[in-house]
Amino acid sequence: MPDLGPDLGDVVGGIADAMAREQHRGEVATYIPELAKVDPGQFGIAVATLDGNVHVAGDAEVPFSIQSVSKVFTLTLALGAVGDALFRRVGREPSGNAFNSIVQLEHEQGVPRNPFINAGALVVTDVVLAGHQPREAIGSILRFIRWLADDEGIAIDETVARSEAGTAYRNMALAAYMKSFGNLLHPVEMTLGVYVHQCAIAMTCRQLAAAGRFLADGGGRLSTGHRVVSPERARRINALMLTCGHYDGSGDFAFRVGLPGKSGVGGGILAIVPGRASVAVWSPGLNQHGNSLLGTLALERLAKAMGWSVFGP
Repeated sequence: MPDLGPDLGDVVGGIADAMAREQHRGEVATYIPELAKVDPGQFGIAVATLDGNVHVAGDAEVPFSIQSVSKVFTLTLALGAVGDALFRRVGREPSGNAFNSIVQLEHEQGVPRNPFINAGALVVTDVVLAGHQPREAIGSILRFIRWLADDEGIAIDETVARSEAGTAYRNMALAAYMKSFGNLLHPVEMTLGVYVHQCAIAMTCRQLAAAGRFLADGGGRLSTGHRVVSPERARRINALMLTCGHYDGSGDFAFRVGLPGKSGVGGGILAIVPGRASVAVWSPGLNQHGNSLLGTLALERLAKAMGWSVFGP
């Protein structure tokens, strides 16, 4: 009999059990007041494979604020709208600085290093906003994510959106600074309003894993057979996730996990196993780089157990 390897369901369940016993869980984000209220004792994991199965464990059915994980979906929309012309306004290099840093913008004439730091994501949102009112742009982002996940129940957490909007001074500064260089085409308040609402989208691990599966499937959408993006574009989005998806912790994540991934300060991480699966983990406690502490540990264990690193087993 051939060696079929470990059972994925058993591995996922074992990881959730191990995470439940972890004492060091990181610190929840406090600069957004609503996120400071989230119980750090929670952990969820979902693995959506390309054969249509979904393996879940822990708090995988609890909705959480996806925050910067949303940047994967708005990047996909922006590339669909303007193609590689996007990269005249935002770079493709790791930043080496915190996700909300303004330092590099001055040296680089208002062009953010990559689409996943806050400044870059604001430019991406500005592209998505083109030709629309803010409410329409927010609706298009939400409809796109619902379509990817095949789940109409996904919604914006308006309480989180209001909390984030009331404290978004750094993002407002980033947007205004880029506006001064001509790299933001809409009024700062409009772009920032759309950005805050996309970050406040609430999803479960199951929903997030389902929404990300097109990136594991070469840009295809499993449930309908429709293509979301070309294989080349899916590969490039994955490359940006690998090199830039965890801010100034991206190198460490690649070293430990070896998968394209995008984190959010709500504690979620979307990771892609090309040709195999999409993985969503959530634990609200963050490490020093603003990435989920237990989420990263769980993905490291999953990649090792299944031999899923893009760099080899």
